[in-house]
Amino acid sequence: MYKKYIKRILDIIISLCGIILLSPVYLVLAILVRQKLGSPVLFKQDRPGKDEKIFKLYKFRSMTDEKDASGNLLPDEERLPAFGKTLRSTSLDELPELFNILKGDMSIIGPRPLLVRYLPRYNDFQKHRHDVRPGLTGLAQTHGRNAITWEKKFEYDVEYVNNLSFALDMKIFFATVRAVLKREGINSGTSATMEEFMGTSAANEP
Repeated sequence: MYKKYIKRILDIIISLCGIILLSPVYLVLAILVRQKLGSPVLFKQDRPGKDEKIFKLYKFRSMTDEKDASGNLLPDEERLPAFGKTLRSTSLDELPELFNILKGDMSIIGPRPLLVRYLPRYNDFQKHRHDVRPGLTGLAQTHGRNAITWEKKFEYDVEYVNNLSFALDMKIFFATVRAVLKREGINSGTSATMEEFMGTSAANEP
């Protein structure tokens, strides 16, 4: 009952209330992003959702469009200024995803939506992360976020899919609040964000 009906109803109520209550925050952030990082204010990118259906993800941009002499974009670390790091560490850049949740592309809780090009790189076990709607936050985000390996992250994602419940969603929600306040796991340890997922070798498969 919760998985099929109640979870979606709660997503609609929470995302709609969040959008209304946070409208002044959206306005301030939009102005600051435009002044400090340029336009467009929103970062839009195709991401796979439930059953690998592609949707357009919305986020506040956190990086500039600085390029080298050849016209190529600079590495993420060089395009991520202090303001962008603050947006990411506080997760404020992800607030526009409430519109994705309201539309039905995403859920409040679920595996994070990753890049479309990763789809053919998942093994059969990892593909199960797409059995549910992707989320604003998930089990992996409360257990290290970008500071854990891809394989461990996908293990948490599938664990969530297999044990989805109201109690687990509440546990993840409050753990996420704690993680955001402590700004835990923002970086991978070797990158400003997270290294590219290239696939899992047979030796590392669960």
